[in-house]
Amino acid sequence: MRKKKLKIVLPPELPPEISEDEIEVSDEDLQFVNENRDYAGFVSTLDTNSITKHVTRVADVKEDALESLYERRLQKKSLEKANDDDGMQVDPVDALPVKTLDGELYYRTLSKSSNNGFNEDETGGVSDDKGADQSVVKLTKAERRAKLKKSRKEAKKQVKEIVPNTVDVEQLPRAEVLAEVKEDLTAEEEVQRKKCKLAELGTALLADPEANIKFLKEMLQIAGDKDPDIVKLGLLSLSAVFTDIIDLRIRLPTEKELAMTVSKAEKKKRYYEATLLSAYKAYLQKLISLEKQYTFQHVAVRCICSLLDAKPHFNFRENLLAAVVRNISSPDDAIRKLCCSMIKSLFVNEGKHRGEATVEAVRLIADHVKNHNCHLHPDSIQVFMSLSFDDDIGRSSTSNIENNTNNKKSKRRNFKEPQDNDKKRSKRELLKKTRDEVDAELKSASFTIDKEEKRMMQSETLSAVFETYFRILKHTIQPTVAKSKANGGSVVGAYGAHPLLPSCLKGLGKFSHLIDVDFMGDLMNHLKRLASSSNSNDESPCDNCLTVTERLQCCIVAFNVMRSNLDALNVDLQEFFHHLYNLILEYRPGSRDQGEVLAEALKTMLCDGRQHDMQRAAAFIKRLATFSLCFGSAESFAALVTLKHLLQKNIKCRNLLENDTGGGSVSGSIAKYQPYSSDPNLSGALASVLWELSLLSKHYHPTVSALASSISSMSTSHNQVYLSTVSPPEAFADLSLERESFDLKSNVRKLNPKRKRANGFEMSACNGTTSDVATLADEEKLRKKLSEYFAVMRDISENGRLRRELDSTTVSLQLYEKYKQQKKRKHVGSKSKEK
Repeated sequence: MRKKKLKIVLPPELPPEISEDEIEVSDEDLQFVNENRDYAGFVSTLDTNSITKHVTRVADVKEDALESLYERRLQKKSLEKANDDDGMQVDPVDALPVKTLDGELYYRTLSKSSNNGFNEDETGGVSDDKGADQSVVKLTKAERRAKLKKSRKEAKKQVKEIVPNTVDVEQLPRAEVLAEVKEDLTAEEEVQRKKCKLAELGTALLADPEANIKFLKEMLQIAGDKDPDIVKLGLLSLSAVFTDIIDLRIRLPTEKELAMTVSKAEKKKRYYEATLLSAYKAYLQKLISLEKQYTFQHVAVRCICSLLDAKPHFNFRENLLAAVVRNISSPDDAIRKLCCSMIKSLFVNEGKHRGEATVEAVRLIADHVKNHNCHLHPDSIQVFMSLSFDDDIGRSSTSNIENNTNNKKSKRRNFKEPQDNDKKRSKRELLKKTRDEVDAELKSASFTIDKEEKRMMQSETLSAVFETYFRILKHTIQPTVAKSKANGGSVVGAYGAHPLLPSCLKGLGKFSHLIDVDFMGDLMNHLKRLASSSNSNDESPCDNCLTVTERLQCCIVAFNVMRSNLDALNVDLQEFFHHLYNLILEYRPGSRDQGEVLAEALKTMLCDGRQHDMQRAAAFIKRLATFSLCFGSAESFAALVTLKHLLQKNIKCRNLLENDTGGGSVSGSIAKYQPYSSDPNLSGALASVLWELSLLSKHYHPTVSALASSISSMSTSHNQVYLSTVSPPEAFADLSLERESFDLKSNVRKLNPKRKRANGFEMSACNGTTSDVATLADEEKLRKKLSEYFAVMRDISENGRLRRELDSTTVSLQLYEKYKQQKKRKHVGSKSKEK
């Protein structure tokens, strides 16, 4: 048996020397060593040299054979390096695709020879194709680790070289996004910081204004920020601060006073007042500039109104008033209502500003109306209704007479007394001047106002108000051509042809007792012209014509002016009665005309005042009865109340209630009734009969029917007394559509059978006006009539259906007969041919 040759195994290579900085020790290893120091202490006592010598020795081998083995190992390593140059050696774990930021995949190549060699090294086998001696060389753990690290580094370098541009391109948008996010975060932090700063500054100013007055400039700087939210917050914060720290009106010292030496407290006070006034001025300038911008308009106007409402006596009031009046006719409802409420508050609370702001506001509104040629929103002069005047404003004051007598006495005394020398005279003048200055300061500090000064301010206010009213009347009467030139070619503005006229007429009616007698004649002539301007008789519509409501308001104002100045005027109001008589038929309820104004006109012109002429009263009674048949329950009730009042005051007109065949028993000078006459005195209404009351007694509304029945039951005897407790405006308001809660079904109740057989309808009236008991329909009879009606309607529909079926059947029968005749003819023809 042949002896087998032993395989010589070389010792493994020692691990390369690695510095301590490159050694990576995990936290788990450190924790294990720290916990088991007793077990790991032998490591420090190991002899590395002896271990190396023992490991590297090879027993029972000659030196020549050992050298040849080492040379073969070196040749093998050189061959492996050459193969590594051909392909890229990568650890199999790292040989996965690389995904970039844009989503693309990049694969790395791995040569097959190097991979095989790597596997062979790991298993410890080496193959030599040329017949070399086979030997197993096993790598140590440290060598494999170093080799893996080296391959990973090379692979990473290759990837970076392949996709350098892609990474750069992807880093740019990511950096931009991060920068934007960082800017947003910093912007939010900055906004929050500014808000906190505003809160801190405002709190410090409210706590101690004199010590922290410099903070106002910082708040103004923050209010000038580019962020709109910060600007709005700053404006509102400054408004609250100024409202709290402002006290009295500030008077800056003169040059002479500044040259004087004063105490430290006075210097501190002057500095505080000057700083406050300068900051307040800068704040108002900012508000007025922002008020013209749409973004900040609401906030700016709110701040202006709050400052003016809280401190109307402080400096720069004129600028605030100008800004408010400028927006009093704004197209924005919120701004307009805010400014109008602010002006009304000024007019009502005159104790805050001693009436001076009222005079300024009225003058500014008058100039505003003049500049815009009376084309403004009606609320612009509606605020004048909040003004209040003393009744003795036009009377001469007794203080003027006393002052005149005192002046005469002083002149006589000065004439008798010898003249003083210049020294005494200059001393007296200086004393008087000092007293006047002290009195002026005391008057400005106190909010009480002298009676004479108050009378002067009220007279100025009233003159400005009437100037505005008369300008509006003149503009309304102005011809259309002149209006178009004044308005730049357009007659009708944004608010209509004459939007301020209704408010003007209301104001004239309220302040009619304060109008000067010298202007009464012109005012009445203007009102007559306005009341006669109608477009009902014109062929083409007129832009200068007024509605029925506006013409009725003119008549009301004329009567109010006449009654408040009855002693000073001698004006014939007959023409206004003619207008009212014609306007009753021109009235159209709804959006165009207002029933409240008509009811007020009936009360002012027909119910109030002295007794009317019999012909005119009869004409209005007949016209109102006709009017009651044509309109709703509210208008009918107001007209019947006026009709009853006229019958109560004019006993002879009760003959219209008689049912004579030829008319009333007292026909007057005109024997026939003329219903289309425009003059009530020429209508001949006494020759007619109030047949309308019989129809109105069956009105659907129980109140109207009850009142009509009570009027019909009035007697012509002279000893009857009727008390009217309701006026036409109250009657209209009671039955108006807004307040009417009338339900016909709830007011129908079952009647007693005995009373049902006696009377089909129950009539009763309480005080002749607002009686709750009314003529009610019999429920059973109504149900019976309705059932009969619907039965007839059902029969009619059934009859129609049967007729349609009969017609269709008849047509089909006729067609069938024609078909049989044709068939018979064909049959006869065929037989004849066969023969």
